[in-house]
Amino acid sequence: MGKVGSWAAAMPEPVLLKTTRIQAKLMDVGQTKNVLTYGDAGMPPVLRMKKGEPFAARLVNGIDDPTTIHWHGIRVPNKMDGVPFLVQPYVYTGDHFDYAFAPPDAGTFWYHPHCNTLEQMGHGLTGVIVVENPNDPHFDAEVVINLRDWRLGDDGQFIDQFRPRDAARSGTYGTVRTANWLDQPQFDAPAGGLVRLRVAITDVTRVYAFRVEGAEATVIALDGNPVSQRFAPDALQLGPGQRLELAIRMPDDEGAVVSLGDVRGTKPKILATLRAVGTSLKRDLRDLAPLEINPVQQVDLAAAEHISLSLSATAENVPSDGICGSLGYSFWAINKVPWPGDTSDPTAPLAELKLGKSYVIDMENLTPQSHPIHLHGMSFKVLSSSTRPVQPTISDTYLIQPNEKVQLGFVADNQGDWLLHCHIIEHQKSGMTSFVRVA
Repeated sequence: MGKVGSWAAAMPEPVLLKTTRIQAKLMDVGQTKNVLTYGDAGMPPVLRMKKGEPFAARLVNGIDDPTTIHWHGIRVPNKMDGVPFLVQPYVYTGDHFDYAFAPPDAGTFWYHPHCNTLEQMGHGLTGVIVVENPNDPHFDAEVVINLRDWRLGDDGQFIDQFRPRDAARSGTYGTVRTANWLDQPQFDAPAGGLVRLRVAITDVTRVYAFRVEGAEATVIALDGNPVSQRFAPDALQLGPGQRLELAIRMPDDEGAVVSLGDVRGTKPKILATLRAVGTSLKRDLRDLAPLEINPVQQVDLAAAEHISLSLSATAENVPSDGICGSLGYSFWAINKVPWPGDTSDPTAPLAELKLGKSYVIDMENLTPQSHPIHLHGMSFKVLSSSTRPVQPTISDTYLIQPNEKVQLGFVADNQGDWLLHCHIIEHQKSGMTSFVRVA
């Protein structure tokens, strides 16, 4: 009895995450209606957790649409993963669902629905998660940025979330680009200090190429995991679902401005800026201790079984009658099978994996588009690419380029059914989705 009592005492008070429709100022023309968020107003809150410590959240559905929460990149127990039918029931209007888990890894993650994703995420339901590690090196400031587009017309109101011709290509881009729901926000940071900049791409379509101007900057983590060798973010490409952590050494002069920009495409965009304030702290990036490695099991390459995975277009149309919405088209497929949507009897698993065994995904992109492929529940190591040198980074999302072949190694250490899909949501919703079963 004492054990039960002590466990109950150790459980934290759940964070209340209530889905709500609000109006928000996203353009100069006035308030945008039918914006979705968690809470009463503004952007979904940045959720802070501690590595290895229990976290609890209660999702209350206050909108007229079923929903769930997926904890993107966090290796949660399968029943906490938020995928309708595969692991949990829908949360209908007025109902609630209790999530509880202890995040095993420190880093930057994010949360979003896995139901009617194009509409719900496109209208605002994307929030950032920071999992803290008390052993992390000291920074003088931390800035968290949630990057996302909005599909708005000239009047500031929502227009159609996608166009079929774009869904069949790179995806439908937003018309208004924001960082923390703002156009080019500016954050103050100590002059001469070290800033930890955490960036999450929560957009449904856009691929970014990051560059920092006005200060020395180095990549310290990608997708929630420390990089093995730090490097400058010189046009570093990352796609929807991915996260970037930078250490930035602020200029010594008060008022000096540092910019984080996206240089992909023909129109570079400044996403956010940092302004140096106060007397210089005279910190040195070279003194910054490494981040502690997360406890991800090492893949045993000698014993690993290989899984072939090809990404392709499809002419087969598989309409979905799922409650979580369908685009009404099938454009994409994994291993020639387009996903039929959130049905009680989806396609067979892509692979049936043995708990604790090592695997290598041999993934080939047969399409002329980039695809950020996300694996739920487990982390993989990037082993090799046919088109570029790769760092042996640990991740949950890999941006595979056109005609690229890549090897991703992992240990099947989390039991259950785990989705694997493209995080360009139109691609996900029109066929580029599957799942693996770990038993």
